Amino acid sequence: MSVPDYMQCAEDHQTLLVVVQPVGIVSEENFFRIYKRISSVSQISVRDSQRVLYIRYRHHYPPENNEWGDFQTHRKVVGLITITDCFSAKDWPQTFEKFHVQKELYGSTLYDSRLLVFGLQGEIAEQPRTDVAFYPSYEDCATVEKRIEDFIESLFIVLESKRLDRATDKSGDKIPLLCVPFEKKDFVGLDTDSRHYKKRCQGRMRKHVGDLCLQAGMLQDSLVHYHMAVEFLRSVNDFLWLGDVIFESGFGFQIKDHPLFFLPGAQEVLIDPGALSTNGINPDTSTEIGRAKNCLSPEDIIEKYKEAISCYGKYKNAGVIELEACVKAVRVLAIQKRSMEASEFLQNAVYINLRQVRAGPSHWGGNAVSWSLEPRWNHCRYLLLEEALCRRKARFSGTHRGWAAVQMRLLHELVYASRRMGNPALSVRHLSFLLQTMLDFLSDQEKKDVTQSLENYTSKCPGTMERITLPDGLTLPPVALTKLPIVRCVKLLSLPASLRPQKMKSLLGQSVSAKSPFIYSPITVHSRGEERSGKIDFQWVQGDVCEVQLMVCNPMPFELRVENMGLLTSGVEFESLPAALSLPAESGLYPVTLVGVPQTTGTITVNGYHTTVFGVFSDCFLDNLPGVKTGGSTVEVIPALPRLQISTSLPRSAHSLQPSSGDEVSTNVSVQLYNGETQHLVVKLENIGMEPLEKLEVTSKILTTKEKLYGDFLSWRLEETLAQFPLQPGKVATLTVCIKVKLDFSCQENLLQDLSDDGISVSGFPLCSPSRQVVRPRADSKPANPAEGSRPGDPGHVKVSHPPHPPG
Repeated sequence: MSVPDYMQCAEDHQTLLVVVQPVGIVSEENFFRIYKRISSVSQISVRDSQRVLYIRYRHHYPPENNEWGDFQTHRKVVGLITITDCFSAKDWPQTFEKFHVQKELYGSTLYDSRLLVFGLQGEIAEQPRTDVAFYPSYEDCATVEKRIEDFIESLFIVLESKRLDRATDKSGDKIPLLCVPFEKKDFVGLDTDSRHYKKRCQGRMRKHVGDLCLQAGMLQDSLVHYHMAVEFLRSVNDFLWLGDVIFESGFGFQIKDHPLFFLPGAQEVLIDPGALSTNGINPDTSTEIGRAKNCLSPEDIIEKYKEAISCYGKYKNAGVIELEACVKAVRVLAIQKRSMEASEFLQNAVYINLRQVRAGPSHWGGNAVSWSLEPRWNHCRYLLLEEALCRRKARFSGTHRGWAAVQMRLLHELVYASRRMGNPALSVRHLSFLLQTMLDFLSDQEKKDVTQSLENYTSKCPGTMERITLPDGLTLPPVALTKLPIVRCVKLLSLPASLRPQKMKSLLGQSVSAKSPFIYSPITVHSRGEERSGKIDFQWVQGDVCEVQLMVCNPMPFELRVENMGLLTSGVEFESLPAALSLPAESGLYPVTLVGVPQTTGTITVNGYHTTVFGVFSDCFLDNLPGVKTGGSTVEVIPALPRLQISTSLPRSAHSLQPSSGDEVSTNVSVQLYNGETQHLVVKLENIGMEPLEKLEVTSKILTTKEKLYGDFLSWRLEETLAQFPLQPGKVATLTVCIKVKLDFSCQENLLQDLSDDGISVSGFPLCSPSRQVVRPRADSKPANPAEGSRPGDPGHVKVSHPPHPPG
């Protein structure tokens, strides 16, 4: 086939092709005036039938395309209408001869032809003729449309006779092998009696009859023939003809306002060949085929296009067929408003090899061999931007579709065009999009080149998250560089133990009154709804520094510098404290902690993070990050709480007397005393927060395994300390604890030996503000006397431990 027909669409497969051409010298105005009236008769209803014939008119058609008529019958020129001027009887013989010469160009496929003569009057014009119509002038030709309808009916009669002749199974007759032009030389010398050859003949003939049924308006009959053709052709791997059967049975036919989408018979319809007759399918079978279950969805139609194009692609000489199939698929996708899939078919068309095609004019101008069609750059720019916008609508879902090489070239061209337009912001946007969507397809050198170019552009015009509106109305959405760095995990961290709020309980085992305005006592009730929403079971505190940990990695082959990295939040006023980091080339996972301070109370949601990389500012939202693990992103912020720092007059102990329960903040101090000796422990309480301290409770507990010990060890007076309360921010109060060793040695003979072996440990619980940190009451705790507290003890070597509250 010499020239692709870029005007073809899927519906053309059910049409009869009629060529309308001038004979002799006819003015362009007069020719197209009549051509327009002729082409208006594009469909007619067959008499005494519900069938409809569709006609496709062309005023130019390469005669060599007729050679593909057996492969696709809609490519055959079955009708010829010529228009001529003739004003005298002596010119008539020459005019009629030219008409016959014109018919010879398509003579092998023509069903019928007509000659419309304008200007000739007299005896010749009055003679009744079937193939010639005479009109006095181009203005006086009222019956043109009626003549064309009669002409189409004559085409139908020939078509119907051919369909019946081919559809009738003539036992004993050899079925001819239908071929495309480039196959003829390949079938010379084949064994025509082999089963393989006969199946090929049968399959192609069934496909051909299906095409004739399609043109004759017998859509359901064509489906049955296609079904049988698939069985034959698939068994002999006749992929070119098999692909066309799949294509024919997969596209949508427009019948008035009712589009029908047919499934390939090989997959859905099982019809007994006996159901076929010369008048079509019997009613019962026809009804079965027409059921809705045999209809293709829009997605299935496109899959059939892909399958057919894949079969065409196996033959280098079928490039035009493959190209036109791509164009038809694009038209179908355009109707469905699926621009991304349409672009994939267009990209496939660009790489189809057409070098075997002979030179000739195409509908787009230029030369079909060299593919050097004259470009229209304004339209190219618009289409390139349309393509880029369509791909942005995918929201960077992580799955790539289409040919990466073509898409990268498209984006490079857009960057170049934007630079020539003097629009650096547009160049930055296209480069950012290339880096975000094509990162996995870039080589190491390409990654370096693209990022270097991006830095050069952003030095003049930094990248932002604002939309760019172009003069032609197109809008470029923002591009977030979520892969620089790649985030794999996001985890909200609880406050340090020294700052962590806990439910308020009295150290003395009594419930704290909920009426106190200084006591935070939240009721934590978890529901499935909260779990689904990602709410976390700990709290943050207003005014305290809160942390979110990210596990990140660098996919680039060089060190990646990330600036201005901070948190994106909603729900409460939040001060983000940006950080800067540097990741090694192609690093593994690195922990990065982002911090900030909530300024108000309420429920805060961590929506994502922001970065500045290569001069491009990005807002990266967790919802748009594929494969990110998070343990929840919503946490409650409670009002600011007091902060207490405790220090003592005794040195710290190197050993812990009791493991921390996780709810306590403790430290250990030690002192060595002899029986009867007394020492005072001064505990300094400093308010290092911004809230006043209102309350203080003190208790003690002896840690020992020797139940035989008894005696008094600790005592204190709390009134002097409480007199300094409420303790204002920055103020210091003191508590003096008296440590007195008074043991009785008369109860046990081996007591001294036991003491020298094990010793005695006395540990005090945390001394802190109950508004910030309160320890759970112990079952063996003894309420302390406000005036004096005492515990039984042992003589000998005694260790006393008090855990001051550390700063922070």
